[in-house]
Amino acid sequence: MMSSEYHCMNKIYAVRPDLVPKTIAWGSYSNIPDVHFFLADFRPMTGELPDIERFTAKMAELHCSATSPDGKFGFDVTTFHGETPIEHGWSDSWEDYFTRTTKVLFELEQEAQGPNEEIRELMVPFFGKVIPRLLRPMETGGDQFVPL
Repeated sequence: MMSSEYHCMNKIYAVRPDLVPKTIAWGSYSNIPDVHFFLADFRPMTGELPDIERFTAKMAELHCSATSPDGKFGFDVTTFHGETPIEHGWSDSWEDYFTRTTKVLFELEQEAQGPNEEIRELMVPFFGKVIPRLLRPMETGGDQFVPL
C-alpha cells in the first residue's frame, strides 16, 4: 500500500505538483518488517473543502495532461480502495478497461456485503447493454478515447 501511494503520488506530482505533496520515501522498518512508512513534504491541512470549481478544473487538467506510456488504458501500479487492492492492468479500449475494472468492483462489493441477487441480475444488462451502448459509439467510426 505504501509503495502504491508513493508511486501514484509521484506520477501525479510529475504532471500537477500543485495537487499533491512531493514524495520523499517509503519502506518497511528493518527491525519490524510488518510496519511500513510513507514520507512526503508537509502541507498544512485547514479542514476546509477546496473551491469545487478550481479543484475540478485541476483534476480535469491532470487527466488531460498525463499520457499513457504505451497507448493503452490502465495503470501499472496496484491502487487501493481502502484496504482492497485493485489491479488495473492494461486494455486496448476504454470500454474494455471500464467493463473489466467495474466488474471487479461489483464482485468486491458482493464479497464485502454478501450476495445480493437483485444487484447480480442488474449486472447482466448493465454490462451487456448499458456499457456497450454508451461507450462503444464513442470509439467507432473514427472516434476514440485517447488513453491518458
